[in-house]
Amino acid sequence: MSRCLQAMDMGKVNSMDFREFVEVFGNVIERCPLIAAAVWSQSPFSDWEDLARHFSAFIDALPQSGQEGVLRCYPDLAGHELHQGTLTAESQREHSVAGLMSLGANEGLRLAELNSQYRARFGFPFVLAARLSDRETVFRELERRLHCPSALELRTALGEVKKIGRLRLADLFGVDPAARL
Repeated sequence: MSRCLQAMDMGKVNSMDFREFVEVFGNVIERCPLIAAAVWSQSPFSDWEDLARHFSAFIDALPQSGQEGVLRCYPDLAGHELHQGTLTAESQREHSVAGLMSLGANEGLRLAELNSQYRARFGFPFVLAARLSDRETVFRELERRLHCPSALELRTALGEVKKIGRLRLADLFGVDPAARL
């Protein structure tokens, strides 16, 4: 999502061909360009919020195995991908806003252990709209959600995916989504 649509109107978005749409919106849902491809086929969209609703509806319509697959596309917070330098630009920004790029050694070890416990329990990484949080919130939420029932945690994690997607769409359109999350 390297292009900003601030100067574009929905007419431009609605006139995008398949390739351009997927290029622009392919990482609204982390590393899931196929979702953008499916959403493209549902144009025209009335505004960026309508576009966000289409992304959310697609996720909601997936079977549980597909929803879990979407969650597995997200990196562990401050995990392996951060240390390898392979985070997407969007995830890197979100990690940075949350203060996860500069954890101390003990914090890093603790987060790695919590991430590992979470992944072992639920089968997918802990997903949180990190840019709406700080590092203390990340730890607190991870510790709290580790004890949630599986069905509830799946719904919670998918809700976080949708928040992240809305934030990324708002970035592309140059709007402030804060009042609408």
